[in-house]
Amino acid sequence: MEKLTNKEEEIMRILWQLKKAFVKEVVAELPYPKPHYNTISTIIRNMEEKGFINHTAFGKTFQYYPSISKEDYKKGFMKKTIQHYFENSYKNVVSFFAKEEKISIEELKEIISIIEKNKKLN
Repeated sequence: MEKLTNKEEEIMRILWQLKKAFVKEVVAELPYPKPHYNTISTIIRNMEEKGFINHTAFGKTFQYYPSISKEDYKKGFMKKTIQHYFENSYKNVVSFFAKEEKISIEELKEIISIIEKNKKLN
């Protein structure tokens, strides 16, 4: 899976939220200063070429919708991130956040509880 640019991810989040939208609806959701309609239209067409979105034609107007779920994109993104930056180790990911003080002991205990529950179910 190809990675989306920051602007493409922003547009993708809007499409996941709206489920389907015309370019003008996407532009309306973007923060100020609003990019030009043609700029967003070009980005959306590029995203379609990459396989992230599809469209339904209404005459000469297209309504776009995601062709990949937010969950599937998140899984692919995290998999690549963990491979490239954490030597494919989830332990390294958790250790990183613990060292950066971005995760508390309570949250770590909750993660352990989730893991233990999943092991009992399997």
